[in-house]
Formats: sequence, C-alpha cells, structure tokens
Amino acid sequence: MIAHGMDRRGFVGGLAAGSALFAGGARAAAPALPKAPVALSIIDVGGALALLQAGFDAYKAAKPELVSKITYVKAPAPELAGKIKAQQEAGKSDLDLVLTGSDGLAAGLEQGLWVKIFPDFQEAFPGIETNYEPAALNLFKAQGQGYGVVCAYYPSGPLLEYAPERVKDVPKSAASLLAWAKANPNRFMYARPANSGPGRTFMMGLPYLLGDKDPKDPINGWDKTWAYLKELSPSIEYYPSGTGVTMKEFGEGSRDIIISTTGWDINPRFLGIVPKSAAIGTLEGFHWVSDAFFMTVPKGVPQDRFAVLLDMMAFILTPKIQAYTYDDGYLYPGPAVKDVALSIAPQKSQDVINEFGRPEYAKLIAGNPIELPLTPDKMVVAFRRWDEEVGSKKGK
Repeated sequence: MIAHGMDRRGFVGGLAAGSALFAGGARAAAPALPKAPVALSIIDVGGALALLQAGFDAYKAAKPELVSKITYVKAPAPELAGKIKAQQEAGKSDLDLVLTGSDGLAAGLEQGLWVKIFPDFQEAFPGIETNYEPAALNLFKAQGQGYGVVCAYYPSGPLLEYAPERVKDVPKSAASLLAWAKANPNRFMYARPANSGPGRTFMMGLPYLLGDKDPKDPINGWDKTWAYLKELSPSIEYYPSGTGVTMKEFGEGSRDIIISTTGWDINPRFLGIVPKSAAIGTLEGFHWVSDAFFMTVPKGVPQDRFAVLLDMMAFILTPKIQAYTYDDGYLYPGPAVKDVALSIAPQKSQDVINEFGRPEYAKLIAGNPIELPLTPDKMVVAFRRWDEEVGSKKGK
C-alpha cells in the first residue's frame, strides 16, 4: 500500500528472488543484443507515455549503441487489439512495445496477441518479484499473467469527485448516489468502462459497495451491480467514450458529480480543467480497485528489437526512472517498485503533488482494502455485458 514519501526498500535482489515467480515454466535464453542500433516504435493506449516517455528517452540517451530512434504512437484502447491483429495477419511488426492499462491488456490476451515474457525471459529482470510494491506484484501476477510487465501502479478508485459549491447533500452510499442522480438528472456522469479507468473501477467497485454475491464474477455474481447500473442509467445523459470528457464537462459546470480516481482527481486540477476546489469522497463499504500500466510486446517483433525491448523494460523498472511516474499526479502515486520516494522525483512532480495532492489519500490507501481488478478474461466479459446491457441503451 503506497503513500507518497513512504520509505521503500531498495531495488535489490538477484535471480534467486525473481525465480520464485511463475516457477516451473519453460525458460529461453534472451536473444543477443544487436551489433547495430535499432529503431523502435512504442504505442500508448492509456496515457502511460505521460509518465514514462522521459524514461524511454533516457534509455535511448544512455544506450545509443542499441537504439537509434524511438517513435511514439497513441490510440484508443478499444482499437488496440484489432490494430495489432491486422498487422500480425499481414506479416508486419510495425509496433514493438505496447503501453496499456488492464483493458487493452485483457483484449490482447483474449486474442493471443502478446509474447510470453515470464518465465521465459525473466533472467532479463533480476529480482523483479522482490522489487515490486506488493499491490503491483499482485497485478503483475494476476493481470499480467506472464505477458504484461507492470510499469506504473496506483490504487485507483472508484472515488466520487464533486463540486462542493453545488453539491450540499454529498452521497455517502451507493443507494444515496442513486437517489441523488434520480433527483438531479443529467448531473452525474461516468465514462464507458472499456476505455476509462474511472469508468471501469466504478463498474468493478460496485459489487463491493453493494455486497454482491461474488465481486470477481461479473456473469453469475453481479446481480445487484447490473441491476444498479441499469437503474442508474436513465439519470445519465450519455456515456462519453473516455474520461477526459467527464472532466471537461465537470469543469465547465454541466455535471456536478463524476467518477474519479486518485490520478484523475489530481492531474486535471493541476491542468486547470477541473477547479482546484473540487472535492472527493468515497461510498460506504469502499474498496479500492487497483490498476496499472503494463508493457507488452506483440508477437512478430524481430529478435534484435526484442532483445533491446527486454533490456529497456528492465531499465524502466529502476527507481530513478520509476520516479518519473509521479509525473503531474496522473497515476498517483505511480511507482510500481519499492524505494521511490516523492523526494527523488523531478521537482515539478514534487510541487504538483504537494499543491494538488490530498493529505487524506495516505489514510484512504492505508485504511481500505486494495482489490485486484477482474482477471483479463472476465474483464472482457464485463465490458461486453456493460456495452450491451447498459451503454447500448443510451444514444450518442
């Protein structure tokens, strides 16, 4: 459980520590690093570049003998799997590294698009199991499943973000949020879960708030959740395709309460999209639903580039580079590994967190359970069911 400034143990350990992970699987020797530098292409579908581009650029600067150029591409998460599948079927490998949240990771796993990295190539990542923050390690095992390497982590949400000057009767439970939304039509909003961190943490957090039968089973265990989302829907004007729209409309005053996360609370207030005065709250029975950014490699990447990618991914997990993930609060706290205090982050990051962070976050992170998101296969099912039974009933 992370709170900024908390002491973390050093990034130390050897192959013995890492070898406990995914024990018993086949291993392959990492391919040899190339004799001439290669050009790499990195696609970001969740916003991770904001946290990590400086790290990738630092790798290129430190190892010009391995990397001649890095091209950065961005795309919406729902388009990722189709884009990569089309390239693979055409025999192309234009994209070398994918930065994604659990949504894009899950879609790619469902279609078998990623290279298995663990345990196959874990010798490229000495001590990884020891070095991860405990919650990040859980995400690495349960969500990454050997294909995705956690590169940034946060407890996420779901949080309510509201305008205190307009909302005097702040909802304190799921039932009172539903009642508030009905009494104030079109003043509450969240975005489509398949392309929104806050949207999916709200969807996955509701089973805990409502006391549903099995929070890990969206098919047979979410009766109360699906009923709640459907009952809530008539009070929501429409579901945006991404979180940014909810922040913009909230900042402009056309929504009074939206669903947020730690990072989506801090960063838009720093950017001026949302007023600094915006407040956050939790609902009775609150559990965090954690989230992360992952690095994955599509199948078909040539061996010379793959060798460099393994080396670069390990570089991204060093404390000095992880300190960049504090960024401007976008994925607060951000670091996935231990021993990354806010004090070693860039000064701008320290200034942003000190001004726009919230002292209550340390207590909320320490005092509430931090749950894993749905497993990738079940997340895909939940997204599909939400789209069909909730989102499709609403125009725009």
